[in-house]
Amino acid sequence: MNIHQILLKYWGYSSFRPVQEEIIRSVLAGNDTLALLPTGGGKSVCFQVPGMAIEGLTLVITPLIALMKDQVENLRKRGIPAEAIFSGMSRREIEISISHIHYGQTKFLYLSPERLLSDWFLEMIPGMKIGLIAVDEAHCISQWGYDFRPPYLRIAEVRRLLPGIPVIALTATATRTVVQDIQRKLEFRKNNLFEKSFERRNLAYVVAKEENKHERLLIIFRKVQGTGIVYVRNRRKTREIAEFLQKNGISAEYYHAGLQSSVREIRQNRWKQGSCRVMVSTNAFGMGIDKPDVRVVVHLDLPDSIEAYFQEAGRGGRDEKKAFAVLLYEDADILDARHNLELSYPEPALIRQVYQSLGNYYQLAPGTGRDLVFSFEIADFCRQYNFKPVIAYNALKFIEREGFISLSESVGNPSKLVFVARKEDLYKFQVENARFDPLIKMILRSYGGIFTEPALINEAELATRLSVSQDDIIKALNYLQQKQIVEYSPKSDKPQLTFSSELIRAADLRISPEHYLNRKNDAEKRLDAIIGYVTSDKSCRSRMLVGYFGQQEAGRCGICDVCLNRNRAGLSELDFNNVVEIIKPLLKQDSLSLGDLIAACRNISEAKVIKAVNWLVENDKIEIVGDNLFRWAG
Repeated sequence: MNIHQILLKYWGYSSFRPVQEEIIRSVLAGNDTLALLPTGGGKSVCFQVPGMAIEGLTLVITPLIALMKDQVENLRKRGIPAEAIFSGMSRREIEISISHIHYGQTKFLYLSPERLLSDWFLEMIPGMKIGLIAVDEAHCISQWGYDFRPPYLRIAEVRRLLPGIPVIALTATATRTVVQDIQRKLEFRKNNLFEKSFERRNLAYVVAKEENKHERLLIIFRKVQGTGIVYVRNRRKTREIAEFLQKNGISAEYYHAGLQSSVREIRQNRWKQGSCRVMVSTNAFGMGIDKPDVRVVVHLDLPDSIEAYFQEAGRGGRDEKKAFAVLLYEDADILDARHNLELSYPEPALIRQVYQSLGNYYQLAPGTGRDLVFSFEIADFCRQYNFKPVIAYNALKFIEREGFISLSESVGNPSKLVFVARKEDLYKFQVENARFDPLIKMILRSYGGIFTEPALINEAELATRLSVSQDDIIKALNYLQQKQIVEYSPKSDKPQLTFSSELIRAADLRISPEHYLNRKNDAEKRLDAIIGYVTSDKSCRSRMLVGYFGQQEAGRCGICDVCLNRNRAGLSELDFNNVVEIIKPLLKQDSLSLGDLIAACRNISEAKVIKAVNWLVENDKIEIVGDNLFRWAG
């Protein structure tokens, strides 16, 4: 099949979106390819379609477990065999996935970068027919990216084991510096970038300095009809804002990674289906959610970076109809953001202390621990070792960025079960242990293929069918596991911590002062950029955003708050900027009359100067002093 037939058969589309086909043809020609597509731009099709066209397995490297699960499930629904191997899987599950790969029953293999150079994978590479390597969230490989992850640096080592195999790297957020760094770190044979314009012609960006954010939020949702997302910084506020909206007659739910997976799934589905209008969430919500008809995305707190804001705001209006991205801020938010940045970079000595305490917490000796997964309660950890939670959390995130551990908030692992005993041994066990026979028969009747694949089971449902308590079912399943009849993984909603490498002595945890300061300086620059975005009201919002990513050719959007204000002045951006460029330095030096300003702008018509001055006065940029004299405010 050609790529258009593949697209139609498996995805149901008769044509590609802009740039997708060029990217796919580049990959099929054997070229290393970097695809820079904004959120909602159809990145997955760019490696999944060529993956179906190329003989062999496509290796997909991504750090997002939730997205891995989502994409594997979607591929399987389309009849495409896919596997994912990530932290938190049981040994039996990994063995089954490896078996499928070994026997050529897999077309796409999703791996986290931490798993990429594990012993089992390195041993398998010679026997695997890999046709393509896809690196998702490729900005993670760049130390200049906003989400740098050291394990990504090792992808190039795998490339050397697979000479001649093309790489496609994909990201939705990369500056020009990051674009160059990605291609260098992935050892592209030659630079090869395809990008789609980051302009969103249907998305109106609005920034408002607002002390009473709650009331402004009500105004927004009463004025703009349809589905919305409200992003806040912490979990407590998700509940507060959702309850506030509910009390004021607006259907809302709250969402964060600390909720049970079943609750998150129910709320997410209610929102996607339209029975809940507004989702109030931390940044845990949205990754992989492709709801096209989101009409408004509101940020009540200042994001950490332009990259993060652009991704989250970009979840609005994917159906190409008018949508709004609103950011509300006040001066205190900027002070809080700078304070949070300081907290995000604990002193190196404290980071080492947290790392050492982590080894003690799990009673691990140096040289052990690699790939071990533990439930992790940060509150209990902090109580035991007398750490302030915010400091400990940021130290752990730094240790994670250095590639020593992997933290996942509640990933919502449901209960899973697979029979490991041979059928004849199982029959013998049933004869000798009659009290377990009804449970074993019920499981076998309820879940197909349970001798070869782990099945997602529901203990409460089994308890109801057998007229016993759920605790009795759990105890029985644990006993069956102890007797090596089954492998049973109870559901877990607790955060998990994985040791990505062997534990080392804290004294050997090398945190280069230069590296530490460089990282902190980069974070400060990103924060300065988002502060500059919200405090500026002179440039088109869309132009500022796409210009940050190096796309300087974008025109005025005409629909953001700045453009609408400028449009009311009846001036083109060029005319307005020409007037401001002349009069601003003059008014900063001295107070001048309107006649003085008109005279200073001798090559610009009097009407245009008057319109510009009126707009500047109305928007508090110029103040009137004395006898009809003007001066620049502030």
